[in-house]
Amino acid sequence: MTPPNPPLKGRAKKISYFSAAMDLSVIIPIYNEEANIGLLYNRLKGVLDGLPIESYEMVFINDGSRDASLALIKGLTVTDKNVRYIDFSRNFGHQVAVTAGLDACIGNAVVIIDADLQDPPELIGDLYAKHKEGYQVVYAQRRSRSGESFFKKFTAKMFYRILARITSVNIPVDTGDFRLIDRVIVNILKEMPEQQKYLRGQIAWIGFNQIAVEYDRDERNAGETGYTFKKMMRLGIRWAYGLF
Repeated sequence: MTPPNPPLKGRAKKISYFSAAMDLSVIIPIYNEEANIGLLYNRLKGVLDGLPIESYEMVFINDGSRDASLALIKGLTVTDKNVRYIDFSRNFGHQVAVTAGLDACIGNAVVIIDADLQDPPELIGDLYAKHKEGYQVVYAQRRSRSGESFFKKFTAKMFYRILARITSVNIPVDTGDFRLIDRVIVNILKEMPEQQKYLRGQIAWIGFNQIAVEYDRDERNAGETGYTFKKMMRLGIRWAYGLF
């Protein structure tokens, strides 16, 4: 029988969990993604079942969704023992959701991926292969971005160039949060005291062996992004100036 679900740092209403370590955890922040969850799950499951691992978990973090996302996630937990979830009492934002997933996950390696299917789950096999070669961080680096306007592509490019000018931390260009990190990186992140989380910057700052895997980013499957250029700049600049 599953034990009672405990609160997580005062933010989560409910969390379902396992107690034994896993080979791989996949962290998926969710905010109004009802149109994407089913397809994402099917593609993730197909990839994870084909990896040379004995155990894995998918950890969905429901970040205050107002649609049917939570109900869909709960349904997955009924039919698949590898799925668990965290349910926030309200929307706290993408970086907080991912951080909660990192706090709760138990994988020896951890993949962070969004639910919109712009980042292909099938790339996880390549990320994991590089990890087995000895890399503690394997980040997915965009070679192209399908279905995005010139303005979106331009602002995304400018974001990393601006950030590079105001901080000495070498954050790889054309990357997002889609990556694989080793348990040693997760444990260090959990000890970092920053209130303003900017995980791709923190991971770059930590160091260790890091490598890129290039890919072509797909068009969003459905829904609208809540992660705007303005929000991205605010997070990045707050984090960068916190270093000084």
